[in-house]
Amino acid sequence: MIRLDNIEVSFGDFIAIPHLDLHVQPGEFFTLLGPSGCGKTTALRTLAGFIEPSSGTVHVDGKNVTRLPSDKRQVGMVFQNYALFPSMSVRDNIAFGLRVRKEKSAESDRLVRDIARRVELSDEQLDKNVAELSGGQQQRVAVARALVLRPKILLLDEPLSNLDAKLRHQLRQQLKDLQSEFGITTVYVTHDQDEALAMSDRVAVFNKGVVEQVGTPQDIYDRAATEFVCNFIGDSSPLTAEFVAEMNRLAGAGLSVTANSYLRVEKASLTRPADGGTAVGLTGTVVSRTYHGLHSRYVVRSHGADIRLLVKEDGGVHPEAGSETTVYVQPGHVLQYHPDTGAALQDAAPAGQDQPGRDQAAALR
Repeated sequence: MIRLDNIEVSFGDFIAIPHLDLHVQPGEFFTLLGPSGCGKTTALRTLAGFIEPSSGTVHVDGKNVTRLPSDKRQVGMVFQNYALFPSMSVRDNIAFGLRVRKEKSAESDRLVRDIARRVELSDEQLDKNVAELSGGQQQRVAVARALVLRPKILLLDEPLSNLDAKLRHQLRQQLKDLQSEFGITTVYVTHDQDEALAMSDRVAVFNKGVVEQVGTPQDIYDRAATEFVCNFIGDSSPLTAEFVAEMNRLAGAGLSVTANSYLRVEKASLTRPADGGTAVGLTGTVVSRTYHGLHSRYVVRSHGADIRLLVKEDGGVHPEAGSETTVYVQPGHVLQYHPDTGAALQDAAPAGQDQPGRDQAAALR
C-alpha cells in the first residue's frame, strides 16, 4: 500500500533523513516512534506531500506520488493540534473537505451524519461550535473530517499528545477500534512508547533520522535490535560484567562479559519461577521499595548491578529495604549489545541487515 524508497529529506545543509526505506501493508496500523527531533514527523509529512524529498520515491497503492500535491494523494491527515476551525460548527468542520471537493449538499450532509455516528458524535454535537467540545471530542471531529473524504490512508501526527493521561489511554483504544472498523491503512506518529506498543501492528523506531528497527511491538520489546531501541522501549536494568559473569558461573551460560547488557524489569523476580527453567538465583541487597497499588517496584543491588523488578501485591515475598534477598534471572532474557556499534549480539537484527550473531558475541568475551 505504501512504499518509501531511498528517501532523503534535507533542509539547506541539514539532512533530516539521510536514507529511508519503509513498506506499509494494506490495512496495517503502522507507527513511527522516536524521541523529539528524530525525523518521524518529517517522514509523515513527506508521505502526506507537505515536504518534497531531496531524493527517492513515494508510492501509494502502486502509484508514484512523489511529485503529486497532498490533495491528490488520497490521504487524510489528523494534526497534533487538530487544525480545526474554532468559529465553525462541528458539522461545518467535518464537511470542509467535501465543500472544497464541491460535493452536492444533500450527499455532503449524508456523509457527515454517517461519519459522525461512526465516531460517536451526536446530532446535538454536530450543531455545536468546536470550541464548546472537550479535547477528546475535538479529536473525534478531526478524525471524522479526515475519514469523511474516504482516503486510502489515514495519517495521524501525535493526535493524543495534548490530552491528559487518562483520556489518552481511553482514546487510543477508540482510535484503534475505528481503524479496525474502517480497515484503513494508518500511519501514526508518536513519541509515547506505550501508545506504540498498545496500538500498532508494526513499529518503526527512529533515531536521528534513521530507522533502527522495524517489527511487531513484541519484536522490538523482546528482541530490540540495537542498544538505542532497548533503552528507548520499556524499562531495563543495565548489568555489570560481574553480574553477567556470576550468571555464567551459576548457569553455565555463554554470555559476553564485555558487551553492554540489560534486563527488562519484568524478567527478574524475587521468587523462583514455578517451572524452574534455566533461572538462577543471585544474592543481593534491597536498596528500595516503592508502592504502586497493584505492585511494588524494587531495586536490588547484586554483584554491582541495580536490578529493578516488580512484585505483585497479591502474592510473593516483600522484603524490606536493607534486607538480603535473592534475584532470579534466566540467562536467555539478558539483552546484549556490542559496546562500539550498539548492535544486538542475539537474533534481533531487522530483516535484511547484518547482525553480529553468536560468533561476534564469543569474540567479545
